[in-house]
Amino acid sequence: MFYGAAEFSRDIDLAILCQPSNLERLRMTLADLEAEVIAVPPFHPEFLLKGHAVHFRCHHAEAAGLRIDVMATMRGVAPFDDLWERRTTIFTADGETIDLMSLPDLVQAKKTQRDKDWPMIRRLLEAHYAQFRTEPTAERLRFWLRELRTPSLLLEIMMRGEAVRPFVPPSRSWLAVAPLALPAIEAHLQAEERAEREADRAYWAPLKKELEDLRRARHRPG
Repeated sequence: MFYGAAEFSRDIDLAILCQPSNLERLRMTLADLEAEVIAVPPFHPEFLLKGHAVHFRCHHAEAAGLRIDVMATMRGVAPFDDLWERRTTIFTADGETIDLMSLPDLVQAKKTQRDKDWPMIRRLLEAHYAQFRTEPTAERLRFWLRELRTPSLLLEIMMRGEAVRPFVPPSRSWLAVAPLALPAIEAHLQAEERAEREADRAYWAPLKKELEDLRRARHRPG
């Protein structure tokens, strides 16, 4: 819950650089955790590079039941080098270093067809706005106006007047159209969500077919 939107989960999602040396290090770590692949596809770069996630379940006593999902490419999300450049690094009390996907990249990664992801996006953005609303840098204004999904907060920002208009993204040019009303904002946001869900369904259609083919092949006699 580093970004302020708590959600209980026994999963860890890893975005990785899909190159041989990195994959080998990951294999060694997964072996230490006694992790096994629990579904299709198998742990192979071919599937990671296509956009599949590889799913593991840990059996080590200190991580029993933990699920790890490994991905190398995601719809609409920047390449790994860009993700790494923009990462957020935190340091734990016991001296460990953890590299997290930046909040803007995490928000983009969450724009899926799954119902649970959209409330999470909203909470993440609301938490960020609440934390920094009194320190509205140009970068933050661009981010909020591009991604916030709470009509009242978008209206609040636009009520700041002409000073914020240069930060309105082309994708949300409707924010600069007066008069701006909450029902209209909500309608635009719903249209955005529908479009993202449909794009995600289209992205996953061939991948799901490939997964079904892999399942059938795995259970085929002989």
